[in-house]
Amino acid sequence: MSRKIALVVNPTSGRGLGARVAPLVQSRLQSAGLTVDTYETTCAEDVGRIAAEVIASGADAVALIGGDGTIHLGVQVLAKSGMPFGVIPAGTGNDFARGLGVPLGDPGAAADLIVAGDTRQIDLAVAHGEFITTVVCGGFDSLVNKRANAMTWPKGNARYTVATLAELRTFKPLEYVVTIDDQVIETAAMLVAVGTGPTYGGGLQILHGADIADGLLDVTIIDPVSRLTLLQMFPKLAKGTHVGHPMVRTFRGRSVRIESPGITAYGDGEPLGPLPVDVTIEPGALTVLA
Repeated sequence: MSRKIALVVNPTSGRGLGARVAPLVQSRLQSAGLTVDTYETTCAEDVGRIAAEVIASGADAVALIGGDGTIHLGVQVLAKSGMPFGVIPAGTGNDFARGLGVPLGDPGAAADLIVAGDTRQIDLAVAHGEFITTVVCGGFDSLVNKRANAMTWPKGNARYTVATLAELRTFKPLEYVVTIDDQVIETAAMLVAVGTGPTYGGGLQILHGADIADGLLDVTIIDPVSRLTLLQMFPKLAKGTHVGHPMVRTFRGRSVRIESPGITAYGDGEPLGPLPVDVTIEPGALTVLA
């Protein structure tokens, strides 16, 4: 019997990339003998509604064409459903797909993972009652995220670079209370990031070495540094070589609380609400095709 795949397309992701790659992906799946039912979103609210319809439809798996924001919305419904979930990365950052090892910039190769049908269980973080697939951040990085989300130029990862340079002009270290399991850390810092996947911001390895299936949250704290030093760290973040820097501290735990007045927490690049935020781990919450 042919496997039935629900293909959910966000046509606006990646400034229209989702719409452009959808025909190729559909053709690739069908040519492999899969039955494909295609759904197209018209607004953010559609993603959750369609995900619920897909679960009820009796499909064998769902493939979502979109970026991290679209995936974030879909996962709220698909988590713990047991339905295998495949990703065709078509957004700006694509950090969830990157963490899974899904090929970027090659929708055909990403579709081949769905055809293969191999599954694994991965962990999800939970913050403010929402599942988080990558990283929760609060500090300099969340301010960059806010600015980047409001920008219309440039496209792609360059948007984060421009937003970073703009925020550097005025940013000062923040005062935090960070609780990791039973360990309380009172500190000034540039940022605090916690999550299950290694990257955010389009490939910055803020949680370098994070394992999406180890049942633990990874935490990175960057202590106060000069603007120049922070700027010099960004190339290191892209490679993961910031680990070991004397002003970078890393931890692991099962629960994390981040407190800092006046700062908004972001998860998967989307605003979650003001700090404090409590982050917990749901081991094996999502079944993925990867």
